Amino acid sequence: MRVKFERRAVSSRLALMSLAPAVLLLAGALACARNARNDIKPHESTAAPAHQPLYNVFDVAPGLISGSAPEGDAGFEELARRGVRTVVSVDGAPPDVAAAHRHGLRYVHLPVGYHGIDRERQLEIARAVRDLPGPVYVHCHHGKHRGPAAAASAAVLLDELTVPQAIALLKKAGTSDHYAGLYECVEAARPASDADLNATPDDFPERAPVPGLVRVMADLDETMDHLGKIRDAGWATPADHPDLAPLAEAGRLENLLRALRYSPEIAARPREFQAMLRTSWDAARVFEDALTVSPPSSLLADRLNAINDSCKACHAQYRDNR
Repeated sequence: MRVKFERRAVSSRLALMSLAPAVLLLAGALACARNARNDIKPHESTAAPAHQPLYNVFDVAPGLISGSAPEGDAGFEELARRGVRTVVSVDGAPPDVAAAHRHGLRYVHLPVGYHGIDRERQLEIARAVRDLPGPVYVHCHHGKHRGPAAAASAAVLLDELTVPQAIALLKKAGTSDHYAGLYECVEAARPASDADLNATPDDFPERAPVPGLVRVMADLDETMDHLGKIRDAGWATPADHPDLAPLAEAGRLENLLRALRYSPEIAARPREFQAMLRTSWDAARVFEDALTVSPPSSLLADRLNAINDSCKACHAQYRDNR
């Protein structure tokens, strides 16, 4: 397994040598990672999303990179310039497969949640990294939480990183300690055998099935109920619900609304409905950001109420009167 992974990484670096000087820098970074994998370095494109089509970009292991979701054609063009050949999205939103194809990139969609990544999904991601053309770029939305956890755990399964090195990557990427499940799944990761990887399905989807509107609405109701319990517990994990991590639930809410906003089912809905959904999504993003502040902001309850109010307004217009 290691020999195959290393051969692919070497061939990728040879291909990069014929590209632009900026890509040579990437090849050099990958070579350094082989000699000293504890020294995980970010690429230069780590600026805020308003200024870069890619950001929070990190070398994880030879031939494996993590970062943010590519923004439009510019993002995919930048990935192609870096020599990337396969993009793995672990985000819930439908990936822009057409844009990837325009730049000669393969897309794989293997979404994960904020509560952690189970062994089965870790194996799927690891097999994609091992078997598909590299370098491979793994991303979530912002490239800070789920993406680094997915890439780091895959590298551990492929015996390219130790668990301490993988945890160090999460810290460098800025993965919040509030997402305990992401840290726990990386801490529990162990190298996989060839037999386990080969037994893992390799029919990697370009776009994973997205739950329908009814299912998403049920998930949203459940998440809002969880957040209500977290609010009542003083914005902490409720004593009678140790499975409810505040920031993980807020991330789930934001992810559900964003995935819904970009789903084909919503694209066919009236513009007013789409605008209301955007209002709810914006409110969820503000709430998630506010929840990262310690001590908890006095405005958190107002932020949560704003989400609830936006949902009620949409229900009154498009659900309750039907």
